[in-house]
Amino acid sequence: MTNIPIASILPTPPRFAAVRALRSELGRRRALARQPQPEGVTAPPLRLLLGELRSGYESWRAWRTLGESEPVAPSQPGAVMLLPGFATHPFRMRALRRGLEAAGHRVDDWGLGWNLGGTADRLDLLCARIEAAAMRLGQPITLVGWSLGGLYAREAAKCVPHAVRMVITMGTPFSGDLHANNAWRAYHWITGQDVAEPPVPGDYSEKPPVPTIALWSARDGIVAPRAARGQAGERDEAIALRCTHLGFASHPSVLEAVIAQLARHGGSA
Repeated sequence: MTNIPIASILPTPPRFAAVRALRSELGRRRALARQPQPEGVTAPPLRLLLGELRSGYESWRAWRTLGESEPVAPSQPGAVMLLPGFATHPFRMRALRRGLEAAGHRVDDWGLGWNLGGTADRLDLLCARIEAAAMRLGQPITLVGWSLGGLYAREAAKCVPHAVRMVITMGTPFSGDLHANNAWRAYHWITGQDVAEPPVPGDYSEKPPVPTIALWSARDGIVAPRAARGQAGERDEAIALRCTHLGFASHPSVLEAVIAQLARHGGSA
């Protein structure tokens, strides 16, 4: 008679099964995060990545200087929705929101809380929220998306262009390989998704059918400038700024650029 270990035929306690499943998932995510950088794809150098540590101080200093000058003049009011970057909450964009509201715009956030990756369900929820806001306010919405939030904005504008006036991306890697940044390994680890196989398939470089402006910076330490700037045909205009990637959420030069685009393309219907 063959001796069969008793442990192999006993049911696995649910607690142990959950631990095994967690270990397996963590191992899978660790393997994803350890993938090598694709050949020929480059991310911003280490010196720029380290420069991101100065973002908070630079924004604070710039706002302090701005406080001694004339305030931003009110513009024609428009409806704006802010979409946060990867692993951030809308609260992180509070300086941009306050500045837009002070300039006379009606501002809301995307209503989905923390941005912890892209899924088809969240895109559907975002599109429904955009349509509801446009109907409530009686005008299309300008989507201002930071980093991954900009990819959401571009894709949402393709789905509900009738409800979107304009898309403004800030340091968003919509052009070229999605590995051309210093965040893809963290994205793999946190979401368990491979950027090469996004859960929302599509051509992210394809321009939405509305005015699309790309704000980018040569000082960006997270996303390669070429990926955030894009090429002709992938956006209507690319505007260079002097801020870090994290600074897109709080630097006054970003606020000025967004307000200028809102005025240029008309704030209200």
